[in-house]
Amino acid sequence: METLRYVPHLEWRLRMRRIARRLPAQIYRNATECFYDTETGYDIAVAESVYRGTLRELMVAYDRVGERVDLVTIHPLRPGQKEARIRGGRWRRR
Repeated sequence: METLRYVPHLEWRLRMRRIARRLPAQIYRNATECFYDTETGYDIAVAESVYRGTLRELMVAYDRVGERVDLVTIHPLRPGQKEARIRGGRWRRR
Protein backbone atom coordinates (compact mmCIF):
# COMPACT_ATOMS: atom_id res chain seq x y z
CA MET A 1 0.00 0.00 0.00
CA GLU A 2 1.32 3.43 -0.87
CA THR A 3 2.13 6.05 1.72
CA LEU A 4 1.37 9.72 1.13
CA ARG A 5 3.89 12.31 2.30
CA TYR A 6 3.44 16.07 2.30
CA VAL A 7 6.74 17.73 1.36
CA PRO A 8 7.65 21.03 3.09
CA HIS A 9 6.74 23.10 0.01
CA LEU A 10 3.20 21.67 0.05
CA GLU A 11 2.88 22.39 3.78
CA TRP A 12 3.88 26.01 3.09
CA ARG A 13 1.40 26.32 0.22
CA LEU A 14 -1.40 24.99 2.41
CA ARG A 15 -0.70 27.68 5.00
CA MET A 16 -0.21 30.42 2.41
CA ARG A 17 -3.41 29.63 0.52
CA ARG A 18 -5.38 28.67 3.65
CA ILE A 19 -6.27 25.24 2.22
CA ALA A 20 -7.50 22.46 4.49
CA ARG A 21 -4.76 19.94 5.26
CA ARG A 22 -6.85 16.97 4.12
CA LEU A 23 -7.53 18.41 0.64
CA PRO A 24 -4.32 17.41 -1.23
CA ALA A 25 -4.79 13.75 -0.28
CA GLN A 26 -8.46 13.90 -1.31
CA ILE A 27 -7.57 15.39 -4.69
CA TYR A 28 -4.85 12.78 -5.24
CA ARG A 29 -7.16 9.87 -4.30
CA ASN A 30 -10.28 11.17 -6.09
CA ALA A 31 -8.73 12.75 -9.18
CA THR A 32 -11.04 12.99 -12.18
CA GLU A 33 -8.07 13.59 -14.50
CA CYS A 34 -4.36 12.76 -14.34
CA PHE A 35 -1.52 14.24 -16.34
CA TYR A 36 2.24 14.22 -16.69
CA ASP A 37 3.86 17.67 -16.55
CA THR A 38 6.62 17.68 -19.16
CA GLU A 39 8.16 20.85 -17.71
CA THR A 40 8.52 19.73 -14.08
CA GLY A 41 8.52 15.94 -14.45
CA TYR A 42 5.76 15.61 -11.85
CA ASP A 43 2.49 13.78 -12.18
CA ILE A 44 -0.62 15.94 -11.80
CA ALA A 45 -3.96 15.03 -10.21
CA VAL A 46 -6.96 17.28 -10.89
CA ALA A 47 -10.32 17.31 -9.11
CA GLU A 48 -13.05 19.77 -8.25
CA SER A 49 -13.41 21.01 -4.71
CA VAL A 50 -14.73 24.01 -2.87
CA TYR A 51 -11.97 26.61 -2.58
CA ARG A 52 -12.74 29.88 -0.80
CA GLY A 53 -16.47 29.30 -1.17
CA THR A 54 -16.46 28.46 -4.89
CA LEU A 55 -16.37 25.10 -6.67
CA ARG A 56 -13.02 25.10 -8.50
CA GLU A 57 -10.67 22.67 -10.17
CA LEU A 58 -7.53 22.19 -8.09
CA MET A 59 -4.33 20.44 -9.05
CA VAL A 60 -1.86 18.52 -6.92
CA ALA A 61 1.61 17.79 -8.27
CA TYR A 62 3.19 14.59 -6.98
CA ASP A 63 6.14 12.28 -7.38
CA ARG A 64 6.24 8.50 -6.85
CA VAL A 65 9.20 7.15 -4.92
CA GLY A 66 8.70 3.39 -4.65
CA GLU A 67 5.67 2.80 -2.43
CA ARG A 68 5.68 6.44 -1.29
CA VAL A 69 3.90 9.30 -3.03
CA ASP A 70 5.31 12.75 -2.30
CA LEU A 71 2.66 15.44 -2.69
CA VAL A 72 4.63 18.47 -3.85
CA THR A 73 2.25 21.41 -4.36
CA ILE A 74 -1.38 22.39 -4.75
CA HIS A 75 -3.14 25.27 -6.41
CA PRO A 76 -6.50 26.21 -7.89
CA LEU A 77 -6.64 26.26 -11.67
CA ARG A 78 -7.85 29.42 -13.39
CA PRO A 79 -10.54 28.98 -16.05
CA GLY A 80 -8.85 27.72 -19.21
CA GLN A 81 -5.49 27.07 -17.53
CA LYS A 82 -5.75 23.27 -17.70
CA GLU A 83 -6.83 23.35 -21.35
CA ALA A 84 -3.98 25.72 -22.26
CA ARG A 85 -1.42 23.41 -20.66
CA ILE A 86 -2.84 20.43 -22.53
CA ARG A 87 -3.02 22.30 -25.84
CA GLY A 88 0.51 23.65 -25.42
CA GLY A 89 1.87 20.16 -24.72
CA ARG A 90 3.01 20.85 -21.18
CA TRP A 91 0.47 18.45 -19.67
CA ARG A 92 0.01 15.02 -21.22
CA ARG A 93 -2.92 12.83 -20.23
CA ARG A 94 -2.19 9.68 -18.26
